[in-house]
Amino acid sequence: MDTVVHTPSDLAAPLVRRLFRVPERPPSGPEPVPSLTAWQGPADDVHRTAADLVHLAAERHAAPTAELAPVVDVLARTLLAIAQVDVTDADAVRMGPQDYARRLRGAVQGADRELSPEAAWFHDALLVSVCLHVLHHLMRRSPYLQQRLPGRAGRIAQLVDLGDAEAAARQPERPAEDAAFEAEYAAWVARRFGWLTIVGVDFPNAPDRWPLEETYLSLEAEERSGAAGVTGDEQRTVLLADRALEDHERVLLRGGAGSGKTTLVQWLAVAAAREGSRVPFVLPVRRFAREGFPAPDDFLHAVRHPLADRAPEGWVVRTLLSGRALLLVDGIDEAPEKARGELRDRLRRLLRVFSGTGCLVTSRPSAVSEGWLSGGGLAEEDFVELSLAPMSRDQVTRFVRDWHSAARLDEQSRTPGPRERATLDEYEQRLLHSVRIYRELRQLATNPLMCGLICALNRDRSGSLPSGRKELYDAALEMLLQRRDPERDVLYADDVRLQQSTRERLLQKLAHAMLEEDASELTAERAVGILDAALPAMPAARAQGDGEKIFRHLLHRTGLLRERSGESVDFVHRTFQDYLAAKEIVARGRFPTLVDHAHRPEWEEVIRMAAAHARPEECAEFLERLLAPAPGLRRPQVNHRRLMAAACLDHVTELDPAVQQLVHDRTKNLVRPTTELAARGLGWVGPIVLELLPDPGQVPDDRQALLLALTATRVEDDAAIDYLARLRSRSAPAVRAELARGWRNFDTERYAQEIIAHLDPDGLYFPVADTAELAALRELGGRPRVQVAGVMRAEELTAGLRADGLTHLWLNAELPDTDVSWLSRFPRLRVLRVNPRLPRVRNVPEGVEITA
Repeated sequence: MDTVVHTPSDLAAPLVRRLFRVPERPPSGPEPVPSLTAWQGPADDVHRTAADLVHLAAERHAAPTAELAPVVDVLARTLLAIAQVDVTDADAVRMGPQDYARRLRGAVQGADRELSPEAAWFHDALLVSVCLHVLHHLMRRSPYLQQRLPGRAGRIAQLVDLGDAEAAARQPERPAEDAAFEAEYAAWVARRFGWLTIVGVDFPNAPDRWPLEETYLSLEAEERSGAAGVTGDEQRTVLLADRALEDHERVLLRGGAGSGKTTLVQWLAVAAAREGSRVPFVLPVRRFAREGFPAPDDFLHAVRHPLADRAPEGWVVRTLLSGRALLLVDGIDEAPEKARGELRDRLRRLLRVFSGTGCLVTSRPSAVSEGWLSGGGLAEEDFVELSLAPMSRDQVTRFVRDWHSAARLDEQSRTPGPRERATLDEYEQRLLHSVRIYRELRQLATNPLMCGLICALNRDRSGSLPSGRKELYDAALEMLLQRRDPERDVLYADDVRLQQSTRERLLQKLAHAMLEEDASELTAERAVGILDAALPAMPAARAQGDGEKIFRHLLHRTGLLRERSGESVDFVHRTFQDYLAAKEIVARGRFPTLVDHAHRPEWEEVIRMAAAHARPEECAEFLERLLAPAPGLRRPQVNHRRLMAAACLDHVTELDPAVQQLVHDRTKNLVRPTTELAARGLGWVGPIVLELLPDPGQVPDDRQALLLALTATRVEDDAAIDYLARLRSRSAPAVRAELARGWRNFDTERYAQEIIAHLDPDGLYFPVADTAELAALRELGGRPRVQVAGVMRAEELTAGLRADGLTHLWLNAELPDTDVSWLSRFPRLRVLRVNPRLPRVRNVPEGVEITA
């Protein structure tokens, strides 16, 4: 019988976190441990946690298996004593795991008499291990303890590391067939997901895919906490998205269409496969949306994995039990709305059983509500919620350069002449200049999808780009459907000859069917059936062949469809599906269908694009219906419909002035938000909101002024700067903080001159999200307090911050290197504020106070 029981931290820590509440804010001093517990009195959850801990330890140590149930009962009562033993977290850390375990054991009377000597020995050894992880949890949640007890913190961390090493040494070897298959599986993952493709857009002498490792752009993710309130205390923590799972075991990542969610999933899968630290299971929800979340043994079959039939029986379950699995659940929004709850419940049950499993779930922002993956207060079931941030100006610049570098490499393989290379260089410089100068392009180039499309179109059109969203997609469809094959000299791939308009109408039929059926893909059989039904009304297409032949032509020759394991088909990106479905609805005159679904967030893009395509009379009638009463809907849904009418105004070319005025009249009272959440939500409506908001000069209350600022800073139009300029003289900290935070949404130089330069710097941290803002703030003379709100390297910060004036620096974004010895170059720096959610910094210069 072992005298020491080691439980690996990656499995034990999530179980220990169940016992404690999630802190609302980092503690500033010692706290009573009983006040931190997550239960009141005896709780079934504690017994379940004890059972998980006992069985986890029993798998790795010679345990009295016949007596595990009594050990669970005694351990549960001992853990409940955490709420009874009156010590602070600092006292418990000073005691160490042995003494703290002794105090807990002493609070449970008669426990030893219920167990045999062997079982009691196992219980006591396990309790010490559990107490070690409890103390480690208390240390990690408290910056105060880390600063005041660094020696104890280091010792506890060392003991945890030693326990992990011992547990790893005890881990039984994997069956030989598991190891062999896992190597084959990892190689497949690296090949399958190791390439980056941007929406299937390609040209003569241009790449249609790039090596992911060479061109992956590390995007930023935001985590928000607190509320702006009257003091401006809301925190926006900026993390590198691909490192999210290093600090958080489970993450719900939100991002808009084309924001890079799936590319991030690819990156994490490839990284895990190559490092061998975890076994990635990429689970696109579209593959099993209707059948429900698969059981572990069905993971590979559910996603139609080509190695599914070769996996050793029970391999996935053994991988989950070992704590080495990484679940990458991509696109929860692609399941029908009524099926999402069941998917969530199955996923939560699976993660409860396999408690050491890491998990990333991606979704469009509006598809699931805040806290959707919460586990009812059980910390190990809760997901940290992050949102992919729009690409910064620095990231857009890097993306454009990477795209053109890949194009140059591709050209070199074709031995182009100097003229071709010079032309490509010229296109790159012209595009970088255009994105910086033109507001429309800046608004579009905020995610990898749109950046890739803009790069491709810029080259295709010799540096002449369309400006609006509808025009951009029109140009892309023309390129893909009409010019792609001829310009690539692909003239005889098949014998189907169709014009762009015919191809587009056929694709619209497929997109419309997906929309009506609330599906993100169609079986090949269903797609062929839709085309067979459409062909009799389209003589030019019918003359080329039947539905099967036309389907294969659209799949292989348009660049807009992709086949999934030979069984189903979807669009290369949901944005194209929405755009084409909108065109089909307009062509069929199905505006009542749009009205019926206008309260659903997932229809927003379809509705906007339908308004853009509609004829003036159709659009006017459509908007009037959106504004009409809807007795069957709740008030928030009615308001959503009306705000959609306002959002459509930004996309229509021609509209009856009377209808425009009607939209103004029916929506003006909706833009009087009473909560900060509602104020932020108005920003997506667009510039029309600025005409409906009250005059800031007529709002004496600071609270109302803050709500106006929260709305206007989220309107993606430079006209918002004129509105915000009338708030810049406000002295309220929250208003000034919101105006400073809004900088990243607008033209850097103009916002700096008209807003940032006029804000009272007293007590205000000025955020800089990229090197352009850093340079602009330096041009203004710098500021005493600066917040690093974007990921930047040390050399960029030392070059951009003014050494003669900086007194307070707030690190609110992850640094590529945690060594901050470079701060010694700022002699007046007194305070370094570090967000506790970020990795700890090291080598802080003497004399600089660290605060959370």
